[in-house]
Amino acid sequence: QVQLVESGGGLVQAGESLRLACTASGRTSTTSTMAWFRRAPGKEREFVAGTTWQPAVAHFIWYADSVRGRFTISRDNAKNTIYLQMNNLKPEDTAIYYCATTPRLLRGEVPVTDVDVWGQGTQVTVSS
Repeated sequence: QVQLVESGGGLVQAGESLRLACTASGRTSTTSTMAWFRRAPGKEREFVAGTTWQPAVAHFIWYADSVRGRFTISRDNAKNTIYLQMNNLKPEDTAIYYCATTPRLLRGEVPVTDVDVWGQGTQVTVSS
């Protein structure tokens, strides 16, 4: 089983940046795709960004339309960590951000039902 721990959330003003990190431990060899999701107050959890995980697989990343051009997902396999660099943050980005893994090799939006492990979440608050 894989365990995920997120860090890096906080309170910022609109237009500022934050970087989230998610470190995996345990049996990461079963993970094919890692992703970031978020849940805003009163809304359903939504996909934000994804990346293939295994070094032997072609590296592919993809984003939700709402964050493309502002957010960047990256990975560091040596550290078992993925990152989410969030620039030009907007109040509508306020949410709890979750890291997630799936054994499925995906190259598009990750369905919530495909996620097998979730992190505990980290709060991001953007003030106007």
